[in-house]
Parts: sequence; structure tokens; C-alpha cells
Amino acid sequence: MTFEEKEEERLQISLTEQVMQKADASRELSDQELLELIEQVVRERWQKRYLSIETRRSIKRGIFNSLRRLDVLQELLDDPTVTEIMVNGAEHIFVEREGRLYCTECRFVNEQRLRDVIQRIASRVNRVVNEANPIVDARLPDGSRVNIVLPPVALDGPMVTIRKFPEERITMEKLIAMDSITTAAADFLKGLVRAGYNIFISGGTGAGKTTFLNALSDYIPEGERIVTIEDSAELQIHNIPNLVRLEMRSANVEGSHAVTIRDLIKTSLRMRPSRIIVGEVRDAASIDMLQSLNTGHSGMSTGHANSPADMLSRLETMVLLGEDIPLVAVRKQIASAIDLIIQLGRLRDKSRKVLSIVEVLDYEDGEITLNPLFEYTEEGEEPDGKLKGRLVPTGRRLRHTQKLLAAGEMVSEV
Repeated sequence: MTFEEKEEERLQISLTEQVMQKADASRELSDQELLELIEQVVRERWQKRYLSIETRRSIKRGIFNSLRRLDVLQELLDDPTVTEIMVNGAEHIFVEREGRLYCTECRFVNEQRLRDVIQRIASRVNRVVNEANPIVDARLPDGSRVNIVLPPVALDGPMVTIRKFPEERITMEKLIAMDSITTAAADFLKGLVRAGYNIFISGGTGAGKTTFLNALSDYIPEGERIVTIEDSAELQIHNIPNLVRLEMRSANVEGSHAVTIRDLIKTSLRMRPSRIIVGEVRDAASIDMLQSLNTGHSGMSTGHANSPADMLSRLETMVLLGEDIPLVAVRKQIASAIDLIIQLGRLRDKSRKVLSIVEVLDYEDGEITLNPLFEYTEEGEEPDGKLKGRLVPTGRRLRHTQKLLAAGEMVSEV
């Protein structure tokens, strides 16, 4: 940080304190009233000391962001090239751009300002975060996902991770244009979604599972009643008029009145859903998800795993953690409930791709059998480091076609 930047920072801190002192403590100022007060304080200082127009504009924006928005994080949130923001304490802020991490020069004035921003984020979605409850997931008004971890769990100060969502919603057409999936594979999935196949989207962190689920939801027929269930609302489903959005609720300060994903799945079955979409299964709620899919409901969900086979193994583990059920029964439940697994991945050139589309067949000889339909094949590397490859059919046919026939849907042979 240059000497001029440090001087501007000190001036902004001083002016922010003056604004807070002049603000009417007896009532909440509107945004317009606050902006007028900031303008007045900056004008008074300008009469005593010359400030360039650009400096005045920057200071006024900084004061408003610190009092009403997310302080130094606001400019990063407004930057369309930033896809993720990582705050490691008050003085270390990193961002992700085009899949690569960079350290920024942004920093909070002190840890208290960072804690104020954290409380502002949590309170907007009725979440409680403190030393007794130091970990919380929340979201911003634009849908961006926020994870917060406070001391004493976080040893080096408050940690905040913000996963931003693109301003323009990613559609399947855009994913095809980005070479994340082929037209043939997208058309194949369109028929299966419309026919009500139960689909799981699997992949690692940052592979684009939620983005892909949003794009896939565009294929759901408009006449259905959809219930979405999430830890923190992220799904963006726009083409369904009859949409019910449910979000879990954490326990209050007394440790009671929590509403879990399991609670929401159970109650959703009484809401006459055509299709249930669970944002992500990561715990014992998986057994409720599987049971809902095995009782005549269609559904989609996502999960963390490195391959379709790993996804099935994780589901087994999560079910067994929640219920004392024989492994054979668990595997039969999974094989009966899930029709298709779509595996996503992030390649070494930072691109996100559909790596495989696999049909889940039956439980045979103690194992769940899989039928790979599409596989991503790497074909080399461009001079600029971009990978060449394509999602190609394996030559195998879809075996379970009953839902397609019942819905009157057609899919091309793969």
C-alpha cells in the first residue's frame, strides 16, 4: 500500500467516526439520509483540506460501505471477475479469479470491523454466530453463499468464505458454449429430466454442482409442483410457477427450535410435490431423501464425491451414520432410488466439465452395478495450456426406459 493510499485510509477512518458521531442515534437513518450526512462531513473536511474529486468519491463510497454494506468486501463483491472471496482474519483477504487465487491489498481497519460485517451478514438471514456457536452458513441478498468460522475455532481470527454467483444465470446453452457439456449429452439429459428420472450430481468442491443443477432444472415441465430444500438457499429456479422453497433453521441461543434438512424432507412429502430437489445431502438426511425417491416422488440432488462409485459409497456411509440398517438393505434402497449420476470435475486448466454420465442399474451379487453412458476423453493440450477433450458416448444404451415410455419422452441413442 502506497503512502497516498495509507493517508486516504486514515482519512476515511476519521471521517467515518465523525459520521457516526453526527448520526441521530434515536432512529435508523435511511440510505439517502446517510449519504447526505456523509456528503456533509466530507464537504466540511474538504473546506479545511483539498481533496481531489476521485478521492472524495472513493472516501464517500468507503464510508457508506463500512456503515451499510460489507465494508472493504463490497468492492470485491461488485467485481464481476471475482468468483470467490476468502477472508483469513482482518488483514489477509484472498480472491479467486478464473480459477486462480490472488492475495489482495484490501484489509479491514481492525478485527472489530470484520466482526461487525459478520454479524450484519448473519442477522440478515436470522442466523446466530458467536463464540458459543462459532460456525454458520448464510447467504447474501444476491444469493452468494457465505461460510463463517469464529475464534476460538478459528485460531487466527474470524474466517469468512464467500462463494459468489454469476450476475447472469448460467443456462445449459451457456454450458454448451463453454464446452462444459456437449449438445448431444444435454439433449439426452433433457428427456430424462422431463420424464422424472432421479438424478444425482456429484463432484468436488468448486466443480459447479449447484450451477449445473440450476441449469438442469430448466428442463422440468412447467406444470409440476417443485419443493426445494437447502441448508442455505442457493438454487435459482425460474421457470416453475408452483415452486416451494424451504431452508433449514439453526438452533437458537438456547440450543432449541432447530429445523433440520430431515425435518424439511419429511414435511415436503405432505406438500403434494411432483419433484423434490435437495440442494446437497451431506449427513443422515440422505436416508430420508432415498426413502422419498422410493415412494413415488421424483427428485434431484447433489453431493461431494470424486466419482459415481464414490458417490454411492458416500451415500451408504451417510445412511449408516443415521440409521442402523443392514448394508444390503441400504444398497438396495440406493439402487432403487437413484437412476442417474452426473459426475462433474475441475480440470488442471481450471475449466469445469461433465466428466461422466452413469446409469445406476440394480443391486446384484452384493454390489450396485453401473452403466456408463458418457465419458470425458482428454485429447491433448493447447499451447496456452487449455485442455482439449470431449464428452463422448460409450456406446452403451440406457437400460431402464420405463419412465421415458410412461412420459412419452424420446432420447437419442447414446
